[in-house]
Amino acid sequence: MGGALTRSGSFRQGAPIAKLEEKMVGAMRKRASVGSSMKSFNSIIMKFPKIDGSLRKCKTIFEEFDQDSNGAIDPEELKHCFHKLEISCTEDEIHDLFEACDINEDIGMRFNEFIVLLCLVYLLQHPTVMEAKSRMDLGGIESTFETLVDAFVFLDKNKDGYVSKNEMVYAINETTSGERSSGRIAMKRFEEMDWDKNGMVSFKEFLFAFTRWVGIDDNEDEDEDGSNN
Repeated sequence: MGGALTRSGSFRQGAPIAKLEEKMVGAMRKRASVGSSMKSFNSIIMKFPKIDGSLRKCKTIFEEFDQDSNGAIDPEELKHCFHKLEISCTEDEIHDLFEACDINEDIGMRFNEFIVLLCLVYLLQHPTVMEAKSRMDLGGIESTFETLVDAFVFLDKNKDGYVSKNEMVYAINETTSGERSSGRIAMKRFEEMDWDKNGMVSFKEFLFAFTRWVGIDDNEDEDEDGSNN
């Protein structure tokens, strides 16, 4: 399942991306066995402003490793980033992460894609990333990444590492029981997450949707660098 969404709207499939997603699903299932502290979908929404503020602190790190200041991190810059932060990944693993998160396949990994990559690394290599956290000087990033993982676990009712339409409807209905619009809200949120339209949402798809929900996406980077439409 899954793949990387390209600028044209199609998904780039491949063995490395499938292998990475398999690792993500395994890590999420393991995390789901602990359970979630979230009580409702509204409790997730209420955390949007705090999450937004915390994620934007990553901009300093992003700009530090965007060595040519073109608004994106290329594969070599990402290798330098991992080396500087002493995050333990092989070159193949770094390449797979880059391929999975560079959804636009343009000049490189933009800010929102970089955030998703860091959160995936957090999920897959929690201790290593926490050691890197002190070197990044991002005090609240651990709790922010954990909140995102916790939110996904809350939605993934059957703990299989994916969120289905039924699970999304159930999660929304828990909060908005009795409201006629609850089904439409659930479907809209699900469609925003299910980029490959396969009826199942992976953690990576959830993260990309989340960056848009809190107002972080590649459009703001294009506005900043004056790119033409």
